[in-house]
Amino acid sequence: MKKTTSIFRILALNTFWLGLSFKWNALHPIILPAVLLNYVPDSQKNTSLGLMTFVGLIVAMLVQPISGALSDGWVSRFGRRRPLMVLGTLFDYGFLAILGWAGGLTWLFIGYIGLQFSSNIAHGPAQGLLPDQVADEKLGQASAIKTVMDMLALIVASLVAGNLLDPSGRDPSLVILVTMGVMFVTTLVTIFFTPEEPTVRAGAVPGRAAVWRGLRDQFRVDFRANSSYWWLIVERLVFLLAIYGVQQFAQYYIQDVLQVENPVQATGNLMASLAVGLVLLSLAGGWLSDRFGAKRVLVAASLLAASGSLLLLLVDSAAALGVYGSILGAGAGLFLTANWALASRLAPGEEAGKYLGLTNIATAGSAALGRLWGPILDWLNDPAQGVWTGYYAMFIFGALCALASILLLTKVKGKHT
Repeated sequence: MKKTTSIFRILALNTFWLGLSFKWNALHPIILPAVLLNYVPDSQKNTSLGLMTFVGLIVAMLVQPISGALSDGWVSRFGRRRPLMVLGTLFDYGFLAILGWAGGLTWLFIGYIGLQFSSNIAHGPAQGLLPDQVADEKLGQASAIKTVMDMLALIVASLVAGNLLDPSGRDPSLVILVTMGVMFVTTLVTIFFTPEEPTVRAGAVPGRAAVWRGLRDQFRVDFRANSSYWWLIVERLVFLLAIYGVQQFAQYYIQDVLQVENPVQATGNLMASLAVGLVLLSLAGGWLSDRFGAKRVLVAASLLAASGSLLLLLVDSAAALGVYGSILGAGAGLFLTANWALASRLAPGEEAGKYLGLTNIATAGSAALGRLWGPILDWLNDPAQGVWTGYYAMFIFGALCALASILLLTKVKGKHT
């Protein structure tokens, strides 16, 4: 199949990310922190949230690259990516139902961990659609659209979840229903408007041969031939450490330090303001990456993110938090677009699903490591004295990570950089 330059096709294959991003951006910063307070004492809230999401993200880090690799060789008359995307999304509904209606800490944990497993069955193959189907000269633009889809979902999910979730009762069922509906529509758009060539071969059993080949070959990677790709993964991991801690523990920071009346709604508004900066810079990031090279854009992104993280030390109101947070968000928007465009160019074409799935070592790995701030925050913070050393240490650490990613970027070589 000839690779496309059609904006309609690019929009259709990226629509899946709207639903995926809506789900996680409603769940991680809004739903989980609020619902967890129904089951754990306030003094242990950061630790409980951090450790539960850490386990879930380790699951994601393992499942996503394996699923991506399996899709590289999947045998099906519907193509190699879409069957696993549909399978994972269908299982999502079961685990979302457990999260929304089962009740209790054990069921909350089972629903969340199961959702990480099923969602990443779909996530790995979905990442392979972009390099499979988009012409090389449009990868920057397509990556920008992917990031914008993610960030638009972040804005909508933050506002919807922040306003629909009752801060006192903390019943997530209504938000979960809305999430299911969004996922249904966006997945259908991508599945029906992103045609793939059949991969059925004479004598092949659909799916079966690819499963065993994918598992066998999953970790057979040529590190020497693709060394720049691995340095790009390390650079991504270090940069994203600057972002994920702030995102995950924002609701508790707003509750403890700013002491607003409705921290759930305030967190939703903050995530929305962060996403505005992300969207604007994501759009610019795709064009800038195609025109000036992704590495230059990544350096600018790291400097912006470091500045935003340090400015968070000066926050004295929810308004200031929104302004400084949007600077951090702008750096993240530039970074995500440029980094993904560069990863799509550096990934070997025939193994794009596997290699782009392996970027989740950085994405989920940094998200998991960021969750380990939970026990540190509970240890460093002193609610009795009103001293919140843990949150400020997290902001400084984030700035250092953003700057360190610039040094790692010097290891990424190649004509496409």
